[in-house]
Amino acid sequence: MCGIAGLILRRLPSDEVLRERVSAMSAAVAHRGPDGAGLWSDPQAGVALAHRRLAILDLSETGAQPMVSASGRLIMSYNGEIYNFREIRQTLQQEGIRFRGTSDSEVLLEAWDRWGSARVLPMLNGMFAIAIWDREARSLTLARDHFGVKPLLWHDCEDGFFFASELKALRRDPACPQEIDPASLKAFLRHGAVPAPWTILRNVRKLEPGSVLHWQQGQKPKVERYWSPVTAILTGQADPHQGSFAEIAGEGERLIGDSVERQMVSDVQIGAFLSGGIDSSLVASFMQQRSSSPIDTFTIGFEEQAFDEAPHAAAIARHLGTRHHTLQTSAREALALAAQIADVYDEPFADSSQLPTLLLSRLVRKHVTVALSGDGGDETFGGYQRYGWGHSLARYQESLPGLIRRALAQASGLLPVSILDPVARRLFAAGQHPGRNLQRALSLGAAPDFVSGYRQFLVLTTDQAACTRIRDEHQSEGYDASVTAGIDDLLGRMRAIDAVSYLPDDILVKVDRASMSVGLEMRVPLLDRTLWEWTARISSLHLGRGAEGKRLLKTILGKSVPETLFQRPKKGFAVPLADWLRGELRPFAESLLAPTSLAETGYFDAAAIQKLWARHLDGREDHSPFLWAVMMFEAWRHNSTPKTLTS
Repeated sequence: MCGIAGLILRRLPSDEVLRERVSAMSAAVAHRGPDGAGLWSDPQAGVALAHRRLAILDLSETGAQPMVSASGRLIMSYNGEIYNFREIRQTLQQEGIRFRGTSDSEVLLEAWDRWGSARVLPMLNGMFAIAIWDREARSLTLARDHFGVKPLLWHDCEDGFFFASELKALRRDPACPQEIDPASLKAFLRHGAVPAPWTILRNVRKLEPGSVLHWQQGQKPKVERYWSPVTAILTGQADPHQGSFAEIAGEGERLIGDSVERQMVSDVQIGAFLSGGIDSSLVASFMQQRSSSPIDTFTIGFEEQAFDEAPHAAAIARHLGTRHHTLQTSAREALALAAQIADVYDEPFADSSQLPTLLLSRLVRKHVTVALSGDGGDETFGGYQRYGWGHSLARYQESLPGLIRRALAQASGLLPVSILDPVARRLFAAGQHPGRNLQRALSLGAAPDFVSGYRQFLVLTTDQAACTRIRDEHQSEGYDASVTAGIDDLLGRMRAIDAVSYLPDDILVKVDRASMSVGLEMRVPLLDRTLWEWTARISSLHLGRGAEGKRLLKTILGKSVPETLFQRPKKGFAVPLADWLRGELRPFAESLLAPTSLAETGYFDAAAIQKLWARHLDGREDHSPFLWAVMMFEAWRHNSTPKTLTS
């Protein structure tokens, strides 16, 4: 895993200027590749590529980048791992290609040179962000992996074209815009992350997952999709799996095992995140089965028992026979980390599980360089609790007239969350924000259609509506009803929305920035293109829905781990943020929520936010999701101090 950066300047500078500018960008992502730095430039074309290396495969210099193809035509700076590179290498060798080293990078480059991007990209199985300069055509191609595991950002302006793994690298160049995009800020406050293709800065974009960008001198950048999880669901829907559940479970076991085995390939030490949940336990189980010695597994625990899954993870580790490591954490550790969050996450990001993810990444990196996690299992195998709520929502919308649903939604909005909390606890299993969840569930009934209602599950908070002065908001594909057009299956529709929004915008950003901040490569075997295309053919009854979520995964895991060790309510990777903000994190919060600070940009209604903060502090209401989002924006703003524009 690595960090990449590059630029093409329209006014041809000296080679010294080219190298100086791209070196500054490269330095900003040095944490992504601590094992080496490379640079290639061509002043006659005004192009320079940079690379920061985290050596995983072929630790020798034959794996270093930027890499020049054997023909001399292509130059590549690439971040990622191609898990099926050996099969591609064998095919190339049969066509007469000879290799200098053993890296997947060289295989990718030579395949691209021989076959072109249109043939190569669909055949890749891996995670990647690729930049390839074609000397003959004087063109640049950028490509991002199918699900968006690896990041890639770009900016096109009068001075030239720029790209990098992280926003902070682009901002090192004077040509990069520094103005906050108010519409992106509003979208961030709703979702806890800035949805692709937008960034927090005006005119800077993320390349979306499964996309390729073509740049040619004198033309606007052209972005195309080469793969989509939504298209895969539609294709699978047209060719459903006809086997019995037992046959499907057997095939699923083989496919998951193959994915884990592919992603265990490494020339450095490897381990696994183990939360004690179904997804991570399944990955760890397959890893241990394929290892001749105990693998290293890692988990994080909390002092607050309601959030602590460390004992469950330890029990599964003992059963599997892994070498287990536990990091016990508390609000004190979170406070010590708080000041670093803005720099690690690069742009405003407000999934509070970023805190334990970052702490765990630091623990893991002390022992291994590569780790596998269970991320992506919920989307691939239909495991989110909200999928059950989604089915309830559909029945609710079908059974009650719109007038009654709208009346209930309006009534719920008038009741304080503190009153709804005990009601919600009686109706549903206890969890985080019970009253707010009940209020949200009732409000969904007022939605004109299912997709509009389900979108509300992906909204971090509605508090921002009364606390900001921003009118515009970006609408990305993942939050648009059109993304589910043609998908008949209800679970498939929800999975499709999550796969192009919440997954790449939140989950994968959280894991990538945390792990790469310490030079740790994270791999996600349950988020495999082959697996996704296979599950797209599986009936939702077999995958599991509602309270029976992940029926298929539970069946497979039950072959190696007793059900008593994993059959329990899902906790996720949540932290007791509401209590932490009233306690250890309160000074940090109040420094960022100070009215004078909030008033500086003109985006916030400081008085309204102070009222929310007061109601949160008295313990009757929980406004931690929105307050944390405001805090994360303010922390990022103070850390980066860009110019601001009024909306």
